[in-house]
Amino acid sequence: MTLPDTLADWLEYQQRQHAQPIALGLQRVRMVWQALGAPSPARCVISVGGTNGKGSTVAFLEAMLRTRGLRVGAYTSPHLLRYNERVRIDAREADDAALCAAFARIEQARGAIPLTYFEYGTLAALLLFADARLEVALLEVGLGGRLDAVNIIDADAAIVTTIGIDHTEYLGTDRDSIGREKAGIARSGRPLILGSSDVPDGLSGSAADAGATLLRLGLDFAIVAQVDGWRWSTPAGAGHALPAAGEIAAVDLLELSLAGPRQPENVAAALAALWALRQRLGWAPQDYARGIASVRLPGRLQDLGGTPDLIVDVAHNPQAAAGLAAWLDAQPWVLTHAVFSALADKDIAGIGAALGARIAHWHVCGILDAGARGLDAASVAARLRMALPQAAISLHADVHAALAAARAALPMRGRVLAFGSFHIAGAVLERSPPQA
Repeated sequence: MTLPDTLADWLEYQQRQHAQPIALGLQRVRMVWQALGAPSPARCVISVGGTNGKGSTVAFLEAMLRTRGLRVGAYTSPHLLRYNERVRIDAREADDAALCAAFARIEQARGAIPLTYFEYGTLAALLLFADARLEVALLEVGLGGRLDAVNIIDADAAIVTTIGIDHTEYLGTDRDSIGREKAGIARSGRPLILGSSDVPDGLSGSAADAGATLLRLGLDFAIVAQVDGWRWSTPAGAGHALPAAGEIAAVDLLELSLAGPRQPENVAAALAALWALRQRLGWAPQDYARGIASVRLPGRLQDLGGTPDLIVDVAHNPQAAAGLAAWLDAQPWVLTHAVFSALADKDIAGIGAALGARIAHWHVCGILDAGARGLDAASVAARLRMALPQAAISLHADVHAALAAARAALPMRGRVLAFGSFHIAGAVLERSPPQA
């Protein structure tokens, strides 16, 4: 068989190699990884799971470790503009040639074992990290934790950011069930950082049963607003992997570089992971503060400027939409129109309910390039109306038509909020780069 030549061809080929776009389970991907020799992706591995905040947490870790002078790889998903965004080595995206070469190695090793698109990408990232001889690899969990392809690697420390209701057909319909799945990235005797003060029993109980060392926001570490920024600290005498009696760790931060009500907690969890691993990675509070201040992450309440102002965000489930609502409430009021769409497996009514009357008008489009997960504009609008029967909703052919209509309908001092699926954020960013 002739193998694909280009990255685009490889990605199209991968879509056909498994009957389902999502097929959780570790047996197939672990067999292929072992056939590839199962090399260690780095001397130290940190896995990051959770419903929301994973990408931001990885970005904070990456920036802090690189400011410290370490060689770091980061694997995240999905991407906004280019598939290459998913695999970064020393903050540089993997090029097409490297990804294609990794895919060819995977294809030779897998034989007749079917792999999903995500599993190909995960294996490719692990191979490229191993080849790069990294000091630290940061692995974002794609979906859940226990059965996600990333979980073939035993992380030296793991983070669970938040637990919300999402992917219920795979993870369960309540926070305890979802928490138990997320806890699957924990390992016995190794730190698991819980980056939320609202932790369901299913998560903490399963992690404790696995023998993980739990580090909890608000108990083992904290982040508190100061007059001139934030202070992250651990309490004196905290147990587990935290300081010995009388030892207090603290990091003073300026205003955080990423907006959003959850970002302080994401920073706190990232710092807690590095503190727990300090004997392996060292501890450099000033470097970490500089790293945090340097983070820029597209699509997270990203202000693209213009008149009216254009904000882009990837909030695509009710928990993320609630955070978006809190951010809107903290801003000076202006008339806000939304450009919105989401995939078929998302709780679109729940997203609408979280935002409610904060959105004066919804400009809705479909997502037609996502296979079975896509929806047309009418279906998106129908789901929104389940929660917002009186809402003003317009249907548009695509995201660019929706954006043009929103801009035309608003006064110069208004706000366009383009959010939902990564498909929406990516399409807006491609056509509307940030203004200087």
